[in-house]
Amino acid sequence: MFAELAVVRRSGLVESRHLGSLLALDADGSVALSLGDVDATVLPRSTTKPLQALACLTAGAPLTGPELAIAAGSHTGEDAHVEVVDRLLERASLDEAALQCPADWPEDEGTRHRLIKAGFDRSRVRMNCSGKHAAMLLASAVNGWDTDTYLDPVHPLQQRVRAVTAELTGAPVRHDAIDGCGAPLFGTTVRGLAGAFRSLAVAVGDPAAEVASAMRTHPFYVGGTGHQNSAVMELVPGTVAKGGAEGVIGVAGPEGQAVAMKIVDGNPRATTLLALTVLGALGVDVSAASAWTSVPVLGGGVPVGAIEPGADVRAWLASR
Repeated sequence: MFAELAVVRRSGLVESRHLGSLLALDADGSVALSLGDVDATVLPRSTTKPLQALACLTAGAPLTGPELAIAAGSHTGEDAHVEVVDRLLERASLDEAALQCPADWPEDEGTRHRLIKAGFDRSRVRMNCSGKHAAMLLASAVNGWDTDTYLDPVHPLQQRVRAVTAELTGAPVRHDAIDGCGAPLFGTTVRGLAGAFRSLAVAVGDPAAEVASAMRTHPFYVGGTGHQNSAVMELVPGTVAKGGAEGVIGVAGPEGQAVAMKIVDGNPRATTLLALTVLGALGVDVSAASAWTSVPVLGGGVPVGAIEPGADVRAWLASR
């Protein structure tokens, strides 16, 4: 049911293995690689944020540039991110109290230490999903929809998210859940995620193209300083990349090559490495992102091994 996607090799010994499902599409949309059960129901977690941003945009939310990118992202809580979230809330005639995501520390270490030293506490606006929540509030406000219940699965905006998810993944929603940030989460498949990211990457002249363009042009707002998603889009022009919790990721190249996966144990440490390795084999020039295609295993602060593609991925690479 699951394939060996990655291994952790320490001092010559395979210490851990990551199993999962992975689907890769070639530029023409044909299946180039299918490992594991790519049609099993998965919870896409934050990998689905570009689709949620698309739903907000098509609902009439006036989102462009960094605002649209942060709606599609999981930001690291830096000051520039907060400025954009505050601007979205102000345009909705709301403030931070309207956000229904949990209060949290920023993921950016420097920002977190600075705030703690200055005596600040956790806040909702610093939580990595606040951009998405602010965009949802703005979409609700411009339509006259209730902003107090914007996370209710039957809310008009969430029904639009459901419809957009089904449309871009090419399959009905498989399961209804609640994400870690409190927003409705619609189950799909690894196959569906790969197709959705390919659709974003090749879209032209429509709202999906606007989402992809915002992410490509403003990758800092999709993640932040040192964030893997941001780095991939900065270093490999034309890519669209979004990872999520519990080992889910979707990445697509500028010509439509796409890869999506779910790591069964939920650890994301190999996902970017695998996505770039597979895209490179499909013809995407990922050489500028070589630092993200090799993840060292440390011992005493120095490399003593590495995280590597697993046996099933290596077999496919060897056959290319």
